[in-house]
Amino acid sequence: MMRNYKKAFLLLVAMLGLNFVQAQVATYKSHIKDLQNAINAHLRDAKANLYYETTDPSKNEHPHSYLWPLCAYIQGANEMEALEPKSNYMKPVELAIAQYYRATPPYPAYQDYVVKEKTTTLYYDDNQWIAIAYMDAYKRKHDKKYLDTTKMIYRFMLGGLDNRGGGGIYWREKDNTTKNTCSNGPGVLVALQLYKATKSKPYLDTAVAIYNWTKKYLQAPEGVYYDNIKLPSMELAKATYTYNTGTMLQSAALLYTITKDKKYLQEAQRVAKAGKAHFFKNGRLPNEYWFNAVMLRGYVELYKIDKNPEWISFFKQDADAIWQKERDNRNLVGTKTEKRLIDQGAMIEIYATLAQVEKMK
Repeated sequence: MMRNYKKAFLLLVAMLGLNFVQAQVATYKSHIKDLQNAINAHLRDAKANLYYETTDPSKNEHPHSYLWPLCAYIQGANEMEALEPKSNYMKPVELAIAQYYRATPPYPAYQDYVVKEKTTTLYYDDNQWIAIAYMDAYKRKHDKKYLDTTKMIYRFMLGGLDNRGGGGIYWREKDNTTKNTCSNGPGVLVALQLYKATKSKPYLDTAVAIYNWTKKYLQAPEGVYYDNIKLPSMELAKATYTYNTGTMLQSAALLYTITKDKKYLQEAQRVAKAGKAHFFKNGRLPNEYWFNAVMLRGYVELYKIDKNPEWISFFKQDADAIWQKERDNRNLVGTKTEKRLIDQGAMIEIYATLAQVEKMK
């Protein structure tokens, strides 16, 4: 009799848990829908297939957005498609990104603003964020265009890799004054994604070399990552941002899944603990949403391995606070009066990622 009661109790607990997960996923999906509708209503130039930087034209430097906010939005669109496999949220963002492509020798890539409106700079990190999103899409869709574009970006990225300062990738083309975590951490991820897709060892070798250089020169003793190192002085710029710690955390976790070398898992867990202690203060993360979205990717990669809920819970707390406290009556989020495209894209990614994590339970 007691055994039957125990079985009934466990079944009830499981059902309540399932209902909670379903409710949480539904809540996140509702937030995503509201944000997507708000972007289309207030931040999209449908006629030009482009987007605006913010909702306030007086605050926008150019008629349309820089590429950087689209780096956030394309990843958010990818995560929406992961939640809804028959959808096609990436297409309009891809059409916009294509307008930033500049076929300039020796390394074609995406410049930081719309080509037909202005000739500007090519940043290694801007291109890497696009490659990361496209490789995530390639893993789902197996559409060769994503792989081909990433290989193009990889070639461009290698143009910024040299042995000055011991190795590493510069921040932007034709500027050899700094090597940044934001161009090296995602560089590792691009190379690792290409290795996983092709099993071509040179990609893995490149990833390990960049990872080792970044860890050696740009990691703080506690485990988080500094912003950049200046050349030729090798002076460290010691500002810390969540996304830099996030890309290197994700790199360590992926290197463990690929190599099964426990040193990478131990390092990922060390960086994860340091990142939470360093950035999560008074129940909140810093208010640069997209940086936090990138950091969440690293914690999710580690969560897939060790299933430690600590890696996810503080992101949920922050994401809930944003929706409750930092959203206007148009369902646009942000702490400023003008609402930024990058913030909307970031929160779409965060809510979609958290919904996917709920489904892993």
